[in-house]
Amino acid sequence: MDLGKKVASLRKKNNLTQESLAEKIGVTRQTISKWELGETSPDIKQAKLLAAEFNISLDELVNNNINNVLMKKVSNTEHLATITIKMLKVIGIILSVLFITIIILIVTYGITHISSKDNKISGKFSLVCNLDNEEYLYEIEYNKNYQIINGGGDAWISNHTDVENYDDANKAVAHIEDYFNDHKGSCIISEETK
Repeated sequence: MDLGKKVASLRKKNNLTQESLAEKIGVTRQTISKWELGETSPDIKQAKLLAAEFNISLDELVNNNINNVLMKKVSNTEHLATITIKMLKVIGIILSVLFITIIILIVTYGITHISSKDNKISGKFSLVCNLDNEEYLYEIEYNKNYQIINGGGDAWISNHTDVENYDDANKAVAHIEDYFNDHKGSCIISEETK
């Protein structure tokens, strides 16, 4: 029960009118009415006089009101704690998603950056190879790091030397040359740089 209702209840229980209670406390009848309606509350001096008039302790007069206030504060604190926990969960989820996204971006960038090569052609090897009175032509274009950009020519060379398995132009040329030399053939290699 709030303080205003308690004052009204105790006043009626003691068979007092608002006017008579107001005279005993030293306030106006309208002040008593405002207390009972909950529009205002008595100050501490007036509350002590009310408690004495009703023959109860000050704690008894205001205790239920204090309990209500405390219950509301506890309820508000619990509500605030629930909201805070929910916000922390949402923030945790957002940070987790952000962390995973950053990891994915780093890995993706690393893979594309490492695996990507400079596609600007810096030079070209031209091979003219002979084996069993047959002539085979093959060209390999490479970048400044001798990474193969393009390779092509007679399919016979690719089919017999696995030249596509090489990233380094020098190694690919050496492999083709070794193949032809091992099979009693020959290769003439010319290099053109840009």
